[in-house]
Amino acid sequence: MLTGMQIAIIGGDARQLEIVRKLTELDAKLSLIGFEQLDHAFSGATKEKLDEVDFSNIDAIILPVPGTNLEGHVETIFSNEKVCLSEDMLMKTPTHCTVYSGITNSYLNGITKKSNRRLVQLFERDDVAIYNSIPTVEGTIMMAIQHTDFTIHGSNIVVLGLGRVGMSVARTFAALGANVKVGARKSEHIARITEMGLTPFTLNELEQNVKDVDICINTIPHLIVSASVLSKMPVHTLIIDLASKPGGTDFRYAEKRGIKALLAPGLPGIVAPKTAGQILANVLSQLLSDDLQKRKGKEE
Repeated sequence: MLTGMQIAIIGGDARQLEIVRKLTELDAKLSLIGFEQLDHAFSGATKEKLDEVDFSNIDAIILPVPGTNLEGHVETIFSNEKVCLSEDMLMKTPTHCTVYSGITNSYLNGITKKSNRRLVQLFERDDVAIYNSIPTVEGTIMMAIQHTDFTIHGSNIVVLGLGRVGMSVARTFAALGANVKVGARKSEHIARITEMGLTPFTLNELEQNVKDVDICINTIPHLIVSASVLSKMPVHTLIIDLASKPGGTDFRYAEKRGIKALLAPGLPGIVAPKTAGQILANVLSQLLSDDLQKRKGKEE
C-alpha cells in the first residue's frame, strides 16, 4: 500500500489513466496536473493547476513517457494549458522526492541534477522495455499492413538493431513468414541473430543489404538510415522508424526519393494504451512502495 504518499502526476496520455487507477487503489493521494478535460473522476485524486500544488508535500513526481521537451514543457493530452516543470518547483519538494519519467533529455537531466533530486527512467529498465515491446510489435504490424499493398508473408524485411524491441520485432515478423535480415554492431548480437535462424549483417554492410528490402524497421536512435542508404533502397520500400525522436532516418531525403518513411515512437500508447499503462503502473507501484519502505526504515 502507498498510504500517506503524496504524488504529483503531470500531463500525459491515456497510459497515465492506468497509473492513476492503480495508485489510487493503493491509497496514494494524487495531484493530477494537466487533466482539466478528463471527465473521469478517481477517488483520492484531485485535479489541480500547477500553481495550486504545494510541492513541499510531494513525495514523487510522475511525468509522461516522453518526460519534458527541451524547454521543460510537458505533453498534456487532457488539457489545453501549457505545463512546464522547472528547477524551482523541484527545489520546493522534500529532498527525498523522486522524479519518474519514461525517457529523459538534457533539460530534465539538468534540473534534476541542479536540484539534487533523483530521476528514474522507466524505459531504461529491462522489464519495462521487454513488456513494452509487445504492443510495439503489434503496432508495427498494424502500420506495415496499413501502408503496403503486399503481404508480410514472403516480403523482405530489414530490422536495424537487436535491442529489446528489435529482437521482438525480428522474431514476430519472421513468425509471420517474412524473410528477415537483422543489422547489428555487436558480435554477440550477430551470434544471437544467427541462433534465431535469421540472416545477420553488420551495420557497415547496411547499404548492400537494403537493395531488395520491402520494409525497413529501425530501432536505433541515431542517424542510421542515411541518404546514401536510402539511395540504395527500392522506391516501394516502407520505413517504420521506432526510435525515439527525431528517429534514425533522413526523412527529408526519403521524401525526396518518394520513399514512405514513418516515425512511430510511442506506439504502445497509440495502439494499446490500456496495456501499456498497466505495464508502467505495475512497475511504478513497486518502485514507489520500495521508496516508501526505505523512507520509513530511515525514520525508525
